[in-house]
Amino acid sequence: MYDKDSLLEEIRGLKLSGGCQADAEMADVTSIRAGGRADALVFPENISEIVKVAVLCKRKRFPLLILGNGTNVLARDGGVRGAVMKLGGRLNEIRREGDKIAAGAGASLADVALFAAGQGLSGLEFARGIPGSVGGAVCMNAGAYGSEMKDVVYRTVYLDANGSVCLIDNIGHCFEYRRSWFQGQKCIILETEFLLARGDPGAIREKMGELGRRRAESQPLDVPSAGSVFRRPAGGHAARMIEDCGLKGCSVGGAKVSEKHAGFIVNTGGATADDVVRLISRIKKNVRRKFGVSLQTEIKIVGERG
Repeated sequence: MYDKDSLLEEIRGLKLSGGCQADAEMADVTSIRAGGRADALVFPENISEIVKVAVLCKRKRFPLLILGNGTNVLARDGGVRGAVMKLGGRLNEIRREGDKIAAGAGASLADVALFAAGQGLSGLEFARGIPGSVGGAVCMNAGAYGSEMKDVVYRTVYLDANGSVCLIDNIGHCFEYRRSWFQGQKCIILETEFLLARGDPGAIREKMGELGRRRAESQPLDVPSAGSVFRRPAGGHAARMIEDCGLKGCSVGGAKVSEKHAGFIVNTGGATADDVVRLISRIKKNVRRKFGVSLQTEIKIVGERG
């Protein structure tokens, strides 16, 4: 156990460029707009500051959670203990290096895809509609429309558990469906390079537009959600199973199974994290009963129960 006042005092002593916010609402930094408070929300703006926070938390045994765009994270109503590190500053930078695009872990994946299109580099069209950050996308091998991060990642720079900056190539990521080597590791992704192919900017944008229209037609993009809730089960589709269980439109409190896409849980207004967790549990039980399949969540649930 640690002392919250000591945590805040130590972190403020680092004098981070972006500062530190105490008792920060996780609903403000997660796309589903629900959940409790973080003891400390910190905003390092360069690698040096990230190292300082990581080393401090390890030395003082303060819990540390890394947050990108917060698009697949649900913070429980009891809040998140320790520090939540929100990546920003230079970790949002995007640049071209020949046929590669280098992007900081905090950069929006959609922005990286648009930047690549403007440079006439093809390969990230599928990522235009993925709302997460580069770091989160690489960690979970995000994908859509038949393509995944594993198809375009060249190498990644990361901070290891000892505070050393390391480099890993594509093979070293050990990419699998919605998984990578980074899951379960005490590492912080800093930057990823994507190896792309030269193409016509107009054709690239046209393909992005087509995929964007398909996404808008099939997903509830106009209401808060944490994206696709469940991993694809072997030999089936979670959304189809949920719909076949008659759960489309089912709700618990302010959390509701989207009527547009049953794989999404949306916040209809005032949903608590507990509402979402209870709805997830109901879905799992019904799908297991009807199909004998145990659905696995794709979103990351963090923090303590209220």
